[in-house]
Amino acid sequence: MSDQAAKNLIKVQAEDFSIGELYDRLKSNDASSGAVVTFTGIVREHVETQMQEMFLEHYPGMTERALEQIVEQARQRWQLGNVVVIHRIGRLSLNDNIVFVGVASGHRVNAFAAAQFIMDYLKKDAPFWKKEINAQSEAWVEQKSSDLDAANQW
Repeated sequence: MSDQAAKNLIKVQAEDFSIGELYDRLKSNDASSGAVVTFTGIVREHVETQMQEMFLEHYPGMTERALEQIVEQARQRWQLGNVVVIHRIGRLSLNDNIVFVGVASGHRVNAFAAAQFIMDYLKKDAPFWKKEINAQSEAWVEQKSSDLDAANQW
């Protein structure tokens, strides 16, 4: 395992995560980082679909490799310290955590840019499938053109 790969924590899991513990992981053993930027995505209400829950599936093995490749692309663009990407799968309720992206870097500009890059490419390239569930129906969600546009900005 390379030194850079050792600074990565990438997981796909059904269990919730502790934002505080993940933040501490970003800071650990890395005195060269002067900035930590995190993003946490949560299940939000969609008034138009009356979504009450969401169900997330993934392609085991392929999904983790896709996330590793995205983080590696970020490392090629910016000097980064520890990087954490956690994505949940399974049935999630409103206000549940879905995804955590955290980046440590020597400078805030790199940390902000890398965190946004990772999230934009995760939405575009990571093989996750999302189903919205309400009291009457269930529907798989199509990839949004806005997500593709965000990744194409890079």
